[in-house]
Amino acid sequence: MKKELQIFFTAVSYYTRIPVPALLPYEPNFLNASSRYIPVIGWLTGTFSFFVFYFSNDIFGASIALLSAIAASILLTGVLHEDGFADVCDGFGGGWTKEKILEIMKDSRLGTYGVTGLVLIIAFKFLALQQLLNTAGNDFYLLLLIFTVPPALSRFTAISLIYSYPYAGNPANSKAKPVTENINIYNLWIALIFAVVPLMLLSFIAHKPFLLLVIIPLYFQKRYMGIYFFQKIGGYTGDCLGAVQQVAEIISYLTFLAVWKFS
Repeated sequence: MKKELQIFFTAVSYYTRIPVPALLPYEPNFLNASSRYIPVIGWLTGTFSFFVFYFSNDIFGASIALLSAIAASILLTGVLHEDGFADVCDGFGGGWTKEKILEIMKDSRLGTYGVTGLVLIIAFKFLALQQLLNTAGNDFYLLLLIFTVPPALSRFTAISLIYSYPYAGNPANSKAKPVTENINIYNLWIALIFAVVPLMLLSFIAHKPFLLLVIIPLYFQKRYMGIYFFQKIGGYTGDCLGAVQQVAEIISYLTFLAVWKFS
């Protein structure tokens, strides 16, 4: 139990800015094992975003509250996934060979492709979530799950890429070195449970069983992006995982919105 708690806090400290007990010992293998808790990180960030939205809604109105919630989520994760998405936009938009793509993605400077991609992804997130909240109503627990389920599902979609495709760069020099190792099937199944259980709860509370169909577009998105990365650079990098997560979150919101309107 103590070891499992250490693994969980390792995931929290790596994927968020949330302080963890400093006295807990760290072991290198903990971070790879913590992959099973990555969807739980989605719960935490989504819950934090929800309460920012909930408490600021009455004061500032829904639009400002929602933008504040999105900003809070970005700050809580240290812009980890957005940075990866922007690097992928720059690398694959401006590079024509594997070497050039990887070189651009490792560059700390942000280019035109990256800026454009960030603007679009945040705009999509804001508008899709805004419409979804308007469609879903005012039920407290329903809104809480709307904020937490897509971050959890999208993070599972990202880590499933690790299980399906090889790492494309040099793990020794990677900023994502600890998570570029292969994820075993045990950790993947646990992560899947953490991602799917809240989804099932959301579909039950909303009386929308077709919400479960979100798994289908997420699967095809992962396959398409995985094949694209493999063809271009021979696999994935840490930035690719961030890009998959961001796109999967948008797909989750859009799928939920479509199900709510047509079922």
